[in-house]
Amino acid sequence: MNETIKTIKNHRSIREYLNKDIPKEHLDAILEAAQAMPTSINGQQVSVIVVKDKNTKEKIAELAGGQPYIAKAPVFLVFVADFYKTYLAGKKAGEPQVIHESIESTAVGTFDSGLAMGAAIIAAESLGLGIVPIGGIRRNPEEMIKLLELPEYTYPLVGLCIGYAENNSKQKPRLPKETFIHNEKYQKDNLIKYISDYDKTMEMYLKEIGLENEENWSSRTASIYKQVYFPNVYPTMKSQGFKNDK
Repeated sequence: MNETIKTIKNHRSIREYLNKDIPKEHLDAILEAAQAMPTSINGQQVSVIVVKDKNTKEKIAELAGGQPYIAKAPVFLVFVADFYKTYLAGKKAGEPQVIHESIESTAVGTFDSGLAMGAAIIAAESLGLGIVPIGGIRRNPEEMIKLLELPEYTYPLVGLCIGYAENNSKQKPRLPKETFIHNEKYQKDNLIKYISDYDKTMEMYLKEIGLENEENWSSRTASIYKQVYFPNVYPTMKSQGFKNDK
């Protein structure tokens, strides 16, 4: 197993950071790794907002539902689906852009942003930094869009805290690989057994880290997914030009 794979498999979320700046060359390398990832049709419909300003990070932490580690991390990255760039390219070429009105643009922008963030995560961790992704930037998207001055045809999808870990968290176990790897066709016959086994594993994990009163995976996931927990995403996507009606 090479060092890259070891770094990936050693991943854990870090929410406590030292008061220590990230060297410019490290941050540049992380951002360059993110930009190097492939994008659909080479459309490069991803942008990254690099946030270091303390006041801005504090505001993002507030909008994300009160997540103080956003403010504490020396750098916070916001990954943005960006069809404004492609809109300008179309304008230059004399072709009207339609793709942003379709569900395809949402799928493409989300997936390509995920690829970019995945590369940023691996690059950061390979440099000895800790990270945690933040989906909470979609909690109050209208205010997030205003704060970051995002133009039409763009949308903030996910954030990433980056910094030096104050302490390493215990690595969270994953579902059995049989629930993730499906050879040739989707294998559903034994899924409920694997999920039940994982719930027991998670109960042991939570007990080990002193959170035995928290719910297992099934209960926690069900309690969240029984509702649309960020209901402002759809209306704000429409107001940004992502109609999702084609």
